[in-house]
Amino acid sequence: MNNSHLVALRKNQMRIRKSSRLLVLNENHQILLFQFTHTNDALAGQSYWATVGGGLEEGETFEQAACRELYEELGAVRQNVGTHVATRNFEMMLPSAEVVISEERLFIVFIKNEEVNTANWSEHEKLVISKSRWWTFEELSQTDEIVYPNNIPNILADSLPEIFNP
Repeated sequence: MNNSHLVALRKNQMRIRKSSRLLVLNENHQILLFQFTHTNDALAGQSYWATVGGGLEEGETFEQAACRELYEELGAVRQNVGTHVATRNFEMMLPSAEVVISEERLFIVFIKNEEVNTANWSEHEKLVISKSRWWTFEELSQTDEIVYPNNIPNILADSLPEIFNP
């Protein structure tokens, strides 16, 4: 029996979670990633590296959310993050156990200060973000660690070939 109609129906009923992700680069062209370690939520036992970013709030554009997330997660103030360089759409489970269709837009942002300012982090971020790390292009290209999105080197090479020429 073919259950494809049930799968399609389920996906049509799922909430779409829009989010902005930021590929934050320093002056040495390293990218900042956070390590998320889940212990007390629906993702308990999972650990992975991911970019700065998060979900859109009511009435926000992707660009506005990117600026807000940059401030909340790093303390960096930007009025503009430019045009997104990539998009992703996929099914994912949130820490709350809700399964959603994630619609992401990725932006590249250059910063000078390499210090991560955690003063504006939410309580949840303080619980699940275990550390931050600046990665080189080569390290990201060769790592066996779980990294989201898993194609960051490709996005960087396509978007900034003058810097990231593999």
